[in-house]
Amino acid sequence: MYAVAVLQTSPEVIRLAVMLCIRFPLSHRNVEDLLDERGIKTSHEAVRFWWSRIGLVFAAEIRRKRVQQLRALSNWK
Repeated sequence: MYAVAVLQTSPEVIRLAVMLCIRFPLSHRNVEDLLDERGIKTSHEAVRFWWSRIGLVFAAEIRRKRVQQLRALSNWK
């Protein structure tokens, strides 16, 4: 069941799960519960797998965007 949940999940759901882990201090089980409330069936192991594979890429992307926003300010040195 674990492999099926990972393979049949859309990229939007994976991105939502990983962004919940990044943005809020939630456990993988909490993210699983939040997705279940939205009607998305997954397991906490799938969330953990997505986080370990994709989470660092998203975190780096967020940091890069924050730095670009700071540099866009006129008084940034």
